[in-house]
Amino acid sequence: MDAPRDYLSGKIVSFASSIDRFFGGDRHYQESNQSVFQLDLTRVAGFNGNRKFDLAARLNLRLPVTEGRLHLLIETDPEKNITSEPTPAQGQTVLRNQVVAPSSVALAARYETAAANVWHFSTDAGLKFPIPIKPFVRARGSFSAPMGEWRLKAAESVYWFNTIGVGETSQFDLERFISEPALFRATSTATWLNDKQNFDLRQDLSIYHTLNDRTALLYQASVIGVSNPQYQVTDYVVQMLYRYRMHREWLFFELSPQLHFPRVMNYQSSPALSMRLEALFDESR
Repeated sequence: MDAPRDYLSGKIVSFASSIDRFFGGDRHYQESNQSVFQLDLTRVAGFNGNRKFDLAARLNLRLPVTEGRLHLLIETDPEKNITSEPTPAQGQTVLRNQVVAPSSVALAARYETAAANVWHFSTDAGLKFPIPIKPFVRARGSFSAPMGEWRLKAAESVYWFNTIGVGETSQFDLERFISEPALFRATSTATWLNDKQNFDLRQDLSIYHTLNDRTALLYQASVIGVSNPQYQVTDYVVQMLYRYRMHREWLFFELSPQLHFPRVMNYQSSPALSMRLEALFDESR
């Protein structure tokens, strides 16, 4: 049974990695030992929309002659990258169609070790600009293991930022290869911040569907909640994301219609639409 199990496990790992690379997700940015540059221009309309274009960028540069263990990182607003699902800003009054630049830029050094498709560990130390310069530290570890026709992946991050204090994020992925063009992934995420004394909780059920080498779809249902002052659901979300490779191997466009059922609106349906233009470069593109 070892040979069929190893073959199936390899198929799951290979397809999941290709999906994460195509979607330019946080998994690819954090765990790829290649140099990665990501530039995003995002607009959210409807519920939770901020009526502006958000500009964000991050660079993970593998340094030569270090066997891939040392990296240089440049990120905008690094504390917003503590989970793979950043929360859109709320309550801001800006001009329609204005492009808003990031409020801070960070420069960091990373040391990482990894065993291919099994475990990965990295630790970062950096400085956040503008003046006054503020230091921050992060560490992240992940481990994956096959479970029959499934793959379990666990990741743990701890960090300290002057803006949000000490925190940690735990994430568990359970993946199953459905067929050649489709992957199912269940993701459970819990983020704890010392300053808030609260867990932010999220459960995602996702199907990634590759149509061809230029187009892919994501179908996702999510439950979002908090633990303080009591455990309660703050939002239910159903969304579809269409991602299209516009030019060569690096320019992408995303369109995501969403339906929210937020607690602040007594769980009444609230539509939203997210649009993103992304430039994504790595050594495979």
